[in-house]
Amino acid sequence: MTRSSCHSRDDLTSTDGINVWQALFDSVTDPIFVHDADMRIVRANLAYAQYAGMPIGELLGRPYWEVFPKNDGPITSFVHASGTGEQKNGEFTLKSGETFTSSAFPIKDGSGQICYSLHIMKDISSHKRSEIASQLGAQVFLHSTEGMMVTDANNTILAINPAFTRITGYNESDIIGKTPRILHSGQQDKAFYQAMWRALTNEGHWRGEIRNRRKDGEIYTESLVINTIYNPDGTVSRRIALFSNITEKKKLEEQIWHQANFDSLTGLPNRRLFHDRLTQGIKRTHREHAKLALIFLDLDHFKEVNDALGHDMGDTLLSEAARRITSCVRESDTVARMGGDEFTIILPLLNHTGGIDYITENILKQLAEPFALGAEQAFVTASIGIALYPDDASDIESLISKADQAMYAAKNLGRNRSCYFTSALQETAQNRMRLTSDLRAALAGSQFLVYYQPIIELATGNVHKAEALIRWQHPVRGVIAPDEFIPLAEETGMIVTIGDWVFKQAACQVKRLRALHHADFQISVNESLAQFRSDASLFKTWFSHFHELELAEPAIVIEITENLLMDNSSVITDKLLAFRDAGIQVALDDFGTGYSTLSYLKKFHIDYLKIDRMFVNNLEQNADNVALCEAIIVMAHKLRLKVIAEGVETEAQRKILADAGCDYAQGYLFSKPVPAAELEAFLHIAPDLDLDRSGNALA
Repeated sequence: MTRSSCHSRDDLTSTDGINVWQALFDSVTDPIFVHDADMRIVRANLAYAQYAGMPIGELLGRPYWEVFPKNDGPITSFVHASGTGEQKNGEFTLKSGETFTSSAFPIKDGSGQICYSLHIMKDISSHKRSEIASQLGAQVFLHSTEGMMVTDANNTILAINPAFTRITGYNESDIIGKTPRILHSGQQDKAFYQAMWRALTNEGHWRGEIRNRRKDGEIYTESLVINTIYNPDGTVSRRIALFSNITEKKKLEEQIWHQANFDSLTGLPNRRLFHDRLTQGIKRTHREHAKLALIFLDLDHFKEVNDALGHDMGDTLLSEAARRITSCVRESDTVARMGGDEFTIILPLLNHTGGIDYITENILKQLAEPFALGAEQAFVTASIGIALYPDDASDIESLISKADQAMYAAKNLGRNRSCYFTSALQETAQNRMRLTSDLRAALAGSQFLVYYQPIIELATGNVHKAEALIRWQHPVRGVIAPDEFIPLAEETGMIVTIGDWVFKQAACQVKRLRALHHADFQISVNESLAQFRSDASLFKTWFSHFHELELAEPAIVIEITENLLMDNSSVITDKLLAFRDAGIQVALDDFGTGYSTLSYLKKFHIDYLKIDRMFVNNLEQNADNVALCEAIIVMAHKLRLKVIAEGVETEAQRKILADAGCDYAQGYLFSKPVPAAELEAFLHIAPDLDLDRSGNALA
């Protein structure tokens, strides 16, 4: 490009068509400019001027690299077009990060010499950023250590990344076209997934932890985030799940939590966890209107053993002491080590205080046994203090303080003993002694009464069964609830005589009801473990009484609890078999609240399962309780057992149980426990009861 052969800039601007030419330039939205052989701008449009940030008049005559695009000199693609006379397309990025494409066109004069270059540029920054983001996204998707999964609006899996395969074991051919249900471990319930989908529907995202199953069956824990991508019209386009395997992290967290909350020597809860357990125990005890016992225990003379035999032997003694103490309490109780030789025990949800003495006496007995410490034997005892919630204190600190004071009182009284905190408990002990004395006189004084609660056949409304329940009409205190005196009767052994009287009363009553009401009427009688362990000759008198009354089988049902079945002694087994041979049926009471007894249901020829009232309560609001009841009913029917639901108090509960196929029900919806005469009156009107209207005749 030679300067002498080209028109000057003034020649180019002096043409008559300049206005048309400029208008054409300005109508183009992309930047356009023309430079001469010296790279100086001779023409530009408005778009170029806007990018340059100055009026067109100020642009003319300047080298373009001083205006726009600013650079250290001529751009290579521009020079190439000017020098070769060929169109050249290029791309360049400014220091600001903006990216442009450029098409350079040489302009020649009549002799074929290149006089000017026309440059049309296009801002592709946005497109470039999108392209880079797309490439980056693809790289992240492929190389991320976190698993990724993309599903459509129907929850069908469309894509997974390599990390997904590494974490789950599933590759694309296994998973594409399926739903995430393939990962379900069964360790989250229906409510969990309902809450997840509610969040996705309402908020478009969900974050949490979930336990899923790998292809090889291994269960793992993942931290999961799900986000929703929407179409322009607001409908769901895609859902993207991002997750990582946090199984090892959870194990580490659990290990750290365990170290923070459990004593490293004994494995017992430490002071921190003790406070948490006590807080929760008090809250639950308060809700249940029960009692809680807090026991403080200090080993007597432990310091002497530790000093004489060394800390290692002392640690061995502490570990063995912890094991012995734990063996004396229920699984629901908490034994904690407070530090040194001090232990605490939390006994929540006590309906009566009689069991506290049994536990503390057993602990004292166990700790009094010698401790084998290498070649030596050591002997220690314990001082035990007891405080009750809410009797002695209504807050944690006061309860702890009073239990501690009671423990020191036990030490002051000579050690190797337990001591209650308040005189109120001493009064309770005195009342217990008086009640025991009164109980001995109650049977001779005809103070016991047998009440009967009707049992309704849900399918028909027929009443051909009832449960016998004892009541004590005390001459001074009035009616005493069975929960108060039955445990005392069991501990003193009087339950055997009382139980014999109840059985014979029920037998006489069932004979009468069979004559007056229905030939197949049955009455069920509760029998405790203490009765079963008693002399077998007493049960034989029952069979004789049966024959004397000429009662046909099966008139009586014996109700037992699950803990009785767990006693594998021949005494229990032989008596249950003897009942069967005598035509006495057996019902398993409070089913599901004790130990698992499924393997014993057929072994001991159980005839009825009684669903405990804790499962019947809140059936209308608690789907889990409904599911449990349904499961018990289905299982029982598969084993050819009949099912009786206890504690039915509402029409809604009755309907749910009936719809689930439950055979019988009892509760205040139908009738409270009533004397024999009122039972007979109830049976007289029972055929007229409309169960759909929740008749409540005697409640």
